[in-house]
Amino acid sequence: MRIMPAVATGSMIRREIGDDHICLLTFDRPESGANIFDAATLDELNEHLDFVENDASLRGLIITSAKKSIFIAGADLKTLLKQAQTGDLRAFIAEGQRILNRLVALKIPAVAAIHGACAGGGYEITLACDHRVASDSPATRIGLPETTLGLIPAWGGCTRLPRLIGADKAAEVIVKGKLYSAQEALKLGLIDEVASPDKLLDAARRKLRDGKRAVTTSPKIDKEIPGPMAGGNPAPARALEVIKCGLTSSVDQSLALELDAIVDLGNTEETQNLIRNFFLAEKYKKGSSKTPPEKVVHAAVIGAGVMGSGIAQWLSSRGVTVILRDIAREQIDRGLANIERTYTDAVKRGLMTEERAKEGRARIVASTAPMELRDVQFVIEAAAEKIEVKKEIFCELAMQAGPKTIIATNTSALPIGELADVTVLPEHVIGLHFFNPVSRMKLVEVVVAKQTSDNTRDRTLAFARQIGKLPVVVRDSPGFLVNRVLFPYLLDAAELFESGLSPDKIDNALTQWGMPMGPLRLIDEIGVDITVDIGNTLKKAYGRRDHVPTVLLWLRDRVMLGRKAGAGFYKYEGKTQSANDSLVQWRRGLHGDPEGAEGPVIPPEMHRDPRLRLSESELAQRLVFLMVNEAARCVEEKVVDSPEDADYGMILGTGFAPFRGGPLRFAEHFGLRKIVEEMERLAQSEEKFLPCAILRKHVRDGTKFYDD
Repeated sequence: MRIMPAVATGSMIRREIGDDHICLLTFDRPESGANIFDAATLDELNEHLDFVENDASLRGLIITSAKKSIFIAGADLKTLLKQAQTGDLRAFIAEGQRILNRLVALKIPAVAAIHGACAGGGYEITLACDHRVASDSPATRIGLPETTLGLIPAWGGCTRLPRLIGADKAAEVIVKGKLYSAQEALKLGLIDEVASPDKLLDAARRKLRDGKRAVTTSPKIDKEIPGPMAGGNPAPARALEVIKCGLTSSVDQSLALELDAIVDLGNTEETQNLIRNFFLAEKYKKGSSKTPPEKVVHAAVIGAGVMGSGIAQWLSSRGVTVILRDIAREQIDRGLANIERTYTDAVKRGLMTEERAKEGRARIVASTAPMELRDVQFVIEAAAEKIEVKKEIFCELAMQAGPKTIIATNTSALPIGELADVTVLPEHVIGLHFFNPVSRMKLVEVVVAKQTSDNTRDRTLAFARQIGKLPVVVRDSPGFLVNRVLFPYLLDAAELFESGLSPDKIDNALTQWGMPMGPLRLIDEIGVDITVDIGNTLKKAYGRRDHVPTVLLWLRDRVMLGRKAGAGFYKYEGKTQSANDSLVQWRRGLHGDPEGAEGPVIPPEMHRDPRLRLSESELAQRLVFLMVNEAARCVEEKVVDSPEDADYGMILGTGFAPFRGGPLRFAEHFGLRKIVEEMERLAQSEEKFLPCAILRKHVRDGTKFYDD
């Protein structure tokens, strides 16, 4: 094997020619764990292709990577975001298309030897090769996730994949934006062969013997291509449009469609928000600490209810041994059953092997008796949301824990400082608010009380990242960030129902706007009883804007607590959801019409209550503006350090429409002045809509939350 220098610096891609006259191009970006495509990498690949085209002795080309866990992670998103904002995106994408077309047109066969993450542009370069072999390593994940970022595969993904595996399968891969394991990718036809990492290059060399792949000129449509799900991300629909039109076009025409589509999408607010969200995820994942954190190997969870057992399962699945403690044996049994269900489901869904699940289960020790906690690095209390109960537990834990043990509470709204005050080392107390279900929700609110030390905060942030969660730091105040911002929205939705609007109209308005589920359905998922408890806690602090409406008290008193009880705003049987007739009947009585239609029997446009005349878009805006107002207050009162914390916390914690960028990004795009004027109009009859000081100040001064 001899190494041939590239025409340029050769810094991103090594070229080696073997005695067998096979050229090996190895992507190896210096001083980085990842390979990405930027302008310099494209230029270098272009120069290597000059060499390959002009060396008549070559019999084949293999493209591979030297990285431990990444083949090529796609195009540099920072470059794409900047180019989308400056108008340079078209030239960059067109150049990528031109260079990959050169790879397709080589007279010699080309094989991609894939080990590690192979995503977006990284997979598109393999589509420009004749064949693809991949390692069976868990690190190998293959796919085209562009639509999740508001983009489409535009270096040939929408053109070549349908010609490789058929239009229907290609549409599913592109619209879902999922990354697949090597075995899944083989079944779908994304790759041709799987090999062990040490045999990957040998498999690639053998594959070269198959020669050039015959080009499919008219890909077969096996079935109707499904349309994308509703939502505000425009990319899936645009990708389908390109795939469908591309089927009856030449490759060059189809590539031109890809180019137009990605440039159009890059100019949209939705796509720019989705790309920003990606960078925020990276920021929260990495943190800013320069010192390597102490690894947590031993933790305890106090309380084996839904949240406690969920936290214990998650910790154990991430390599932490866990003591799970509860005073009630039946609660321990239920908790262990929950843990078993979560592990079984994870294996069934291919998220982990049975062996890994078995190892995880073995890390949990459950007990009703007090156990030695001096060597435990973290204790997480997840008992009932009653301050007196928690104080009693904290008083006891402070006596049992070691001198360096951090004692955290999983409370969703109660004051951390009050719990710290009953301990001997209040500086070791912190809030660690997980969200339900723990196994699926990435966010953790790290709640810092006045007594919490910087060391405790930093160790807790490192712990959250160690277990694969994304932590947002919030100051200790009622509701912290997520519940404080969410609850005015939920409680107003319940009031709107009480006034006479149908649950479907309310919920559909918000799902059409981009929320993952409507507010009344979300109350049913949270639990009516929990919603009432948190609402009452918040009302003590914030007054009328967190008033709990009568309908919630009526549901609670009749034990219609939502999905867990089979009825709430809706009735639930298995996975089906229907109207709760007894609730509708109660509302008729409330409006003085127990026998007749809901509310007074007059057309909605004639109702005195203006809320009953709201269109779906007006309804959505009314509810979302309450979240905007509360998120702005959290920035104003320094509950969070930055607008990004408020926005990303709401996206992660509630599913706030990601393509809208969070409440404050949305507000700036919609227009702060328009929002303040509308809220002031609403506040004339409903005080809770009065816009907060920071919103009014931004409008008065012509300033914004974000500089860019």
